[in-house]
Amino acid sequence: MDTAHDIREFLATRRAKITPQQAGLPAFGGNRRVPGLRREEVALLAGVSVDYYVRLERGHLAGASEEVLDALADALKLDDAERAHLYDLAAAQRTRPARRSRKPRGPIPASIQRVLDSMTDSPAFVRNGRLDILAVNRLGRALYAPLFAADDRRPVNIARFQFLNPAGRDFFPDWTASVNTTVSLLRTEAGRAPHDSDLTALIGELATRSDEFRTAWAKHNVRLHHTGSKPFRHPEIGEILLDFDAMALPAHPGLTLTAYSAEPGTAAHDGLRLLSAWAATEDAQASTSGTQSRPV
Repeated sequence: MDTAHDIREFLATRRAKITPQQAGLPAFGGNRRVPGLRREEVALLAGVSVDYYVRLERGHLAGASEEVLDALADALKLDDAERAHLYDLAAAQRTRPARRSRKPRGPIPASIQRVLDSMTDSPAFVRNGRLDILAVNRLGRALYAPLFAADDRRPVNIARFQFLNPAGRDFFPDWTASVNTTVSLLRTEAGRAPHDSDLTALIGELATRSDEFRTAWAKHNVRLHHTGSKPFRHPEIGEILLDFDAMALPAHPGLTLTAYSAEPGTAAHDGLRLLSAWAATEDAQASTSGTQSRPV
């Protein structure tokens, strides 16, 4: 991935989203050639010269101070995720490695797997920034059964399933919102780790094989993904809407534990009980046949 190109596109797309009225500027004339702010307007709002802002938008963030980045984020009305992404892009330019790096793929510590396994009523898993599922509990494997069944590669990857497997549109019924979230998370990770060769390979595969991915990737949207709700259409239990909470693991940078839950007494809670019963049946059949669960 080209950090300078990403900076250019990110700043240009953010600038295009803001009207002069939203920025508190008078709208002079009705014949504007750009959909949002002009470069000189962003420079005015950020308190920098037009020439300097043009240099920044051409991809030269490495020398920008924290004060300049903050002013730029304020001028463009960036949200928390976008502001963090801007800082990540600047940091990536300052610390460009001599060669492309590959993040280590060591096993998930046994203690984390024990934590997952102790969550008997909630589907839960640990993922990295590329959206590989690295560890999962029994109910989480049952919920994501279509992903584990669809691909022999390990670890399974949420983005690859969504974009490249036709079953992805069935499993994620709100497909457009779901894939936009996925692409935003991958774009966020690309800002943090632009030289991660595994991430670059995944993005290249998706961009080559999916028109929808290319379209969403070109928007340069980023987001934080800590809590919310997500619908699923499971082949065994039908549609279910679950709340989720995603928690970073500070002792293992780059890893996130995501747990799903449902309020007692709701249809979703009944759905989780049904999912648990189905998982127990699958486990019993596997035990009877002498087969073992496949590794994550």
